[in-house]
Amino acid sequence: MDKAVVLATAISVSCVVAVVLWAGDVHALLGDSDPGRLTSVAFGLVRTLANAAGTVAVGALVFGAFVVPAPPRRAQLTAPAYAAVRTAANAAAVWVVTAGFAVVLSTADATGQPLSVVVRHLPGLVGATEEPKAWLITVVAAGVVAAGARATLTWTTSVLWTLPALAGVLAPVITGHVANGAWHDVATNAMVWHIPAAAVWIGALVALRRRVGDEVVLRRYRVLSNWCIGVLVLSGSVVGVVLAGPDLGSGYVVLLLLKVAVCAVIPLVRARWGTRRPLGVELVAVGLALGASTGLAHLVPPAWSVVRPSPQETLIGYELPVAPSFTEIVLGWRLDLVVGLGALVLAVLYVVAVRRVQSWPVGRTVSWLLGCSVLLVVTSSGVGRYAAGTFSTHMVAHMALNMLGPVLLVLGGPITLALRVLPPGPRVWIKALVHCRVARFVAHPAVAAITFVGSFYLLYFSGLFGAAMPLHWAHQLMNVHFVLTGYVFFWLVIGVDPAPRSLPHLARLGLLFSVMPFHAFFGVILMNKQTVIASNFYRSLDLVWVPDLLTDQRLGGGIAWATGEIPMLVVVLALMRQWAVADRHEARRFDHAADDRLSAYNAMLAELSERKTSA
Repeated sequence: MDKAVVLATAISVSCVVAVVLWAGDVHALLGDSDPGRLTSVAFGLVRTLANAAGTVAVGALVFGAFVVPAPPRRAQLTAPAYAAVRTAANAAAVWVVTAGFAVVLSTADATGQPLSVVVRHLPGLVGATEEPKAWLITVVAAGVVAAGARATLTWTTSVLWTLPALAGVLAPVITGHVANGAWHDVATNAMVWHIPAAAVWIGALVALRRRVGDEVVLRRYRVLSNWCIGVLVLSGSVVGVVLAGPDLGSGYVVLLLLKVAVCAVIPLVRARWGTRRPLGVELVAVGLALGASTGLAHLVPPAWSVVRPSPQETLIGYELPVAPSFTEIVLGWRLDLVVGLGALVLAVLYVVAVRRVQSWPVGRTVSWLLGCSVLLVVTSSGVGRYAAGTFSTHMVAHMALNMLGPVLLVLGGPITLALRVLPPGPRVWIKALVHCRVARFVAHPAVAAITFVGSFYLLYFSGLFGAAMPLHWAHQLMNVHFVLTGYVFFWLVIGVDPAPRSLPHLARLGLLFSVMPFHAFFGVILMNKQTVIASNFYRSLDLVWVPDLLTDQRLGGGIAWATGEIPMLVVVLALMRQWAVADRHEARRFDHAADDRLSAYNAMLAELSERKTSA
């Protein structure tokens, strides 16, 4: 085994053990019972190994797909890429075992019960606590990655396994410390960037140790890791400010500064020593940072002992003391670090790409920027703030994220633009992903329509909405689902980019008309519903300026019924225009073909006449 990997693991484990023994009984600060020092140390060790295995699995998959030279389209993996995928499979196997132990140990840590009691009542105790359920999700995700990566032989499938791997590394983190207290919405969103960046960097570094001699791989790794380190430092600083609070002299802050310093100094070491020499040093430093990160997960954030959050801050991360007004909607911004920041990044990348092409339709640029603006406004302005507190405002955000935003985005043609701007390698990646089996299944008209419409009824009429609203990560997952399902559906109907499944214009119109009544029915059902959806959540918020929850819900139903028709009208007009343009192009092509045939016929007659005259 690589000596640097062993040394990094030893440093990480030693750091965690030292933090656990130094901290003592951290449960007493929260009024909980202590499961025992041995259980705390065991959980710290197991969590360290599970986190390390998960990060290696994620990073090795990314390394094999995007850092190592990949085969064209959906061909079999090259030998270096296959080696990276096998590394991910082996790491995922370790991940399954350690995450399974973490389910039991996290249950004991969360409930303060000894292991003998936890083992006897494990199902009930797991169901009553959030972190053990998150580790169960990690077990399932790691098992899927271990089995899938071991059987993978193609580039496309190796890329797709990164999705459950990312879900597995995120699950325990976004249900931990960052999901509690005031400003937990900001901290959780920052972790959505922080954890994948750390996993890609660390896992790619471990996979790189086998291919140090390849200059192309080294250059690609350096670019990838520099971006990951930048994201890691920025997002970690945001989380640290939220959890540390005003107490700057605690051990928590010392560990946090150590972690940030280790990550920030790596680029300086590279600049001084070059790329090859510091790889072992970099891996050891990463082990120290991973140990500090796991130690932070064990300690109680200082902010919890300084400020006691209100019920509203506990549920949504901030307070809503007054009713929404024009001033609050326009000026009351709170940047959403997932959808809102993602929209800003997409807008900047699109503008940069447009500047690099010789000609690009202005209408597409305007449409894309308007779509990104819709995502930003409905998640980060006052609309986004109040969407977490009232059903009516939530429905405004829902309709904008599911219909208006995706309609504008698909008209921007981002895939076509990317294929014109990017170099050959990334172009091959995009084409392979667009035409893979999973994309063809998701883009099947029946699947896209059922997912687009059925999610309305399943979410709001099954109890899922009430279970999701108190959990910030579930609320964000809901928003991302709205955007993606809307994008896929409207991509099939009016998309500028070539879709995995091409439909004639008449079929597109039929697909659109098939879903329109269900949107209207959904709004009517909401307006006539006699019970409050997610009543426990909204009553727990205790917003004094919402005297009647049922009236607010009926207002939301009216908004869903009324606002759903406007985007559909835009879609119909866009589809009719595209159909007319396609007909004109077809007529012009037919006329050109007819002219060519007539010219050929006249030429043949002239040749025959000339031959007859000569004879």
